[in-house]
Amino acid sequence: MIKNLMRGLAPLALILSPLAVPSPALSANVILFPDALAELTEAAEDPDGFKETAFRHWNQGLDPADGCDTRSEVLVAEADDAPKAGAGCALTGGRWTSAYDGQSVTDPAALRVDHLVALEEAWQSGASGWTAARREQYANDQGAAATLVAVTARSQKEKAGRDPAEWVPADSTRYCRYVGEWVSTKLRWGLSADKDEVEALKLFADGPCEETVVIRSKAPQ
Repeated sequence: MIKNLMRGLAPLALILSPLAVPSPALSANVILFPDALAELTEAAEDPDGFKETAFRHWNQGLDPADGCDTRSEVLVAEADDAPKAGAGCALTGGRWTSAYDGQSVTDPAALRVDHLVALEEAWQSGASGWTAARREQYANDQGAAATLVAVTARSQKEKAGRDPAEWVPADSTRYCRYVGEWVSTKLRWGLSADKDEVEALKLFADGPCEETVVIRSKAPQ
């Protein structure tokens, strides 16, 4: 599937924009996608025992005093036009651009806050060995912009728990950013990647996404 996608989209490589280059203060933490991919640990997945309840979400978020849970805080942070927060942090108004398909959304209830690396994928890639507190940190991580993203319900359903060997955004202006942020998230949390996943990512690294910028960060302990 991914190879067919690459054949169809490779001619568009020249119009794909890499991630925005961050400030010089962050330059030590900025690498190109092929170099980031080389840092990823390849390992077989552990598919057993996953339950969504193993990852507590949504918690009180970054500011327990604001009355908003993590989901609402992410929506506020990612809004193109800020929504209004009412009682109980009920959001109204606002405008968002869905990270996966580029759709403009004006109803916050129509959005989903998705774990870019899905909870099940994280479990299979190393999180099964974490403590419950560590999994809660992952499920509510707002320390890196890519971990949690606001998307349309349709695009979240299409992606589900699949990794880049099976799914990337169809929008040709978005898939390089997506695979870069996928690897960034896995490195941030020390998660591994299976053989098929790595091979699919190499197709992007060796082709249209070789100039994509990846921000390296470390999850809190």
